[in-house]
Amino acid sequence: MTLDERSLSDRHQLAEEVARAAGALALDYFNRRESLEIEIKADPHDVVSIADRDVEALLRDRIAERFAEDGFLGEETGLAEGSSGFTWVVDPIDGTSPFVHGMPNWCISVAVLYDGRPVIGVIYVPCHEELYSAAEGHGARLNGRVLLLDDRKTVRNAVTGIGANHHASPEAVGRIVTDLLSRGGNFIRLGSGALMLAYVAAGRLVGYFEPHMHAWDCLAGYCLVKEAGGWYLPFPTEGERLTKGAPVLAAGPGGMGDLKEIAGVA
Repeated sequence: MTLDERSLSDRHQLAEEVARAAGALALDYFNRRESLEIEIKADPHDVVSIADRDVEALLRDRIAERFAEDGFLGEETGLAEGSSGFTWVVDPIDGTSPFVHGMPNWCISVAVLYDGRPVIGVIYVPCHEELYSAAEGHGARLNGRVLLLDDRKTVRNAVTGIGANHHASPEAVGRIVTDLLSRGGNFIRLGSGALMLAYVAAGRLVGYFEPHMHAWDCLAGYCLVKEAGGWYLPFPTEGERLTKGAPVLAAGPGGMGDLKEIAGVA
């Protein structure tokens, strides 16, 4: 399907607006986090609070006001099909564990899919007032500054982001780390996959790999990385597969070869 530029532009503008509004609400909760009631999901490190639900409701309602015909997938509320060909995929607070423990490395992630591909990616980091924003064919920016990846950065002279959760065994994660270190690399884990993908787009990380992530964690970051000149492993977006997890890998041009080998990607 052909993507209309006006439709893309209008949704891109809204994505930035709602990400900032959601970030303001989330930051208010963050500043009074001691009063939040925290619930535990399947993984003891995977938590949710009223902040996650209220922020997602804000995103869903603001989007529906403008584009009621669009689909919507949120981490907390699931998938609602649309009729326009566009589907919004949001994580209201990616990095809820850092959020509830008072660390600043969490973000709002807003992606828009069209014909199954991420054509808009916006990640807002309230604690640092950083807005990462990209739209297909229009490049990626950080607070208005154009992002272009440097192919001289490799796993040996830059840092790689690694993610882990209960979907991957400790042995599997250990092999990933061992392989990276044996190539002369080093790694970091921040607790927010979306934020680390934004850091790949900004050139702060040479790449990011997590054996299992969900669409709401990665699709905004994928759009950012691609528009900054990087590469990502496609995520399955057909029907109900959009709601399931998959391996996530993104890299700048200088780290792509090594990280594909580490991830076992042909």
